[in-house]
Amino acid sequence: MTRRELITAAAGFPLAAQNRGPRKPNFIVLFADDMGYGDLGCYGHPNIRTPHLDRMANEGVRFTSGYAAASVCTPSRVGLLTGRYAKRAGLPNNLGPDSTGGLPLSEITLAQHLKGAGYRTMAIGKWHVGHKPMEYLPRQRGFDEYLGLLYSNDMIPPWVKTEQPLELWRNNEPVERVGDQSRLTERYGQEAVRFIRESGRKPFFLYLPFAMPHLPVSAPPARRGRSRAGLYGDTIETMDWAVGEILGEVKKQGLDRDTLVLFASDNGPWHNLPPRLLAGGVEPWDTGSKSLFRGAKGTTWEGGHRVPFLARWTGRIPGGRVSSEMVSTLDYFPTLSAAAGAVLPAGRVYDGHNLLPLLEGKTEKSPRVDYLYYLGAQLEGVREGPWKYRQTGDAPGELFHLDRDPSEEYNVAAREPEVARRLAGRLAKERVNI
Repeated sequence: MTRRELITAAAGFPLAAQNRGPRKPNFIVLFADDMGYGDLGCYGHPNIRTPHLDRMANEGVRFTSGYAAASVCTPSRVGLLTGRYAKRAGLPNNLGPDSTGGLPLSEITLAQHLKGAGYRTMAIGKWHVGHKPMEYLPRQRGFDEYLGLLYSNDMIPPWVKTEQPLELWRNNEPVERVGDQSRLTERYGQEAVRFIRESGRKPFFLYLPFAMPHLPVSAPPARRGRSRAGLYGDTIETMDWAVGEILGEVKKQGLDRDTLVLFASDNGPWHNLPPRLLAGGVEPWDTGSKSLFRGAKGTTWEGGHRVPFLARWTGRIPGGRVSSEMVSTLDYFPTLSAAAGAVLPAGRVYDGHNLLPLLEGKTEKSPRVDYLYYLGAQLEGVREGPWKYRQTGDAPGELFHLDRDPSEEYNVAAREPEVARRLAGRLAKERVNI
């Protein structure tokens, strides 16, 4: 009998009740901004140290074919929050500080769904799916609490022409203007710890979309100069520290076996920066690593869509696994819904799949057998199994075998005409259907 059990028994509480834990599991979704596939130690970066995320990978499963829902910020978040491709959900393009509207109010967010299932909910970090009028704010979309930026951290002069100030919001009100961003990641981590601690035994859903490493990158003074990868490395290592604080609080509260933690990035790194970004201290090397993949953020090459993807749930997800099965942040909605014992909302098409059997090691095969590559409202590619067919504008289509050629260097459309013809037909059909 543990010390905690002895104290509980002495207080007259049944051990069975103490050990049952919450009736539903907790969920923590950690979402980096513009982090490249190769930016973590567990994904092969030689200089950036990420011990906490590496431990999360070792204690759970690391996917090598994990996909964001899109290769730019807003539609990627739409896909995660709705389980639907952003074009289907009605918001396929990025929003700016002067935008109005957002994710259609008819869409049901993951937070609304879980709140209806009895969850305490909080969003901490970058929102970016609508902020004007108030109906589009996080509190109106299913989150009990919110702290963060309503859009990207570069959407201020000198990087973006706008008169809107960058402000930190708490719930439905701005609480301060953001100038120095160096402590933003620390603050988000501390807020997450508070939320976990105050949730007690009530099941919770914590959504933490970090503001970085989206440019301009930044790190607190005490953490600057620690990484051999420069300021970008300092930024990633600060995020890793925040993840460590969150995982530590989960363990401190005795919730390890009750909590599914997911980590991914919203898209690949921002290479080929537009001239407007190379100001205000931003350097061209302040962006991440796409590893061996072609392309980057804002493209439909693998470097724009394929991202680090980790899942940890002590006692439920066997540790030390690496899977090349195809998964996506689109799958979060049905996966968390199934884990919570909730029924998916009726009357809508979901593009996500329930990954629980795969995560728990009950099967080695993912229910996801395909993936669509969108850039805004334009569908430019489709993957089925190892095959990817990509066609942009009036250019001829290209076919790649991603298992043999993950770098997309060898177009084999001429050698595999039947596969190319079939996927070209699938692409044309999906362009009409969604």
